[in-house]
Amino acid sequence: MREAIVTKKSPQPVGTYSQAVVVGEHVYIAGQIALIPESLEMNNANIETEVKQSFDNLNAIAIAAGGTLDAICNLTVYVTNIEFVTAINEAMTSYFNGPFPARAVVQVSALPRGARVEIAAIMYLA
Repeated sequence: MREAIVTKKSPQPVGTYSQAVVVGEHVYIAGQIALIPESLEMNNANIETEVKQSFDNLNAIAIAAGGTLDAICNLTVYVTNIEFVTAINEAMTSYFNGPFPARAVVQVSALPRGARVEIAAIMYLA
């Protein structure tokens, strides 16, 4: 059985996908970019701001699903420049307590809305 998670504290989907889907004790969170939920404008003055907004959006969905960022066991981070890993690492230290989730960082040629970072996650609800 699958249940969709919906929260207005994170940007609403702009396509045929859910913000997150719960299957059993796992929550699969769709990739989040730096859209401001209320205006759907990009919050991308610099890479640090963009990463922070992406994590804020991810956090809002995690909470709506009944968890926290510390319940996330896996992150997939898409970047348009692999050098953004430094900003991601710095942000993770303020959003997560150890142990950190497993993570993959993949450089891509483009992301929606001109984003430079997109973060998807898998969360475990115990």
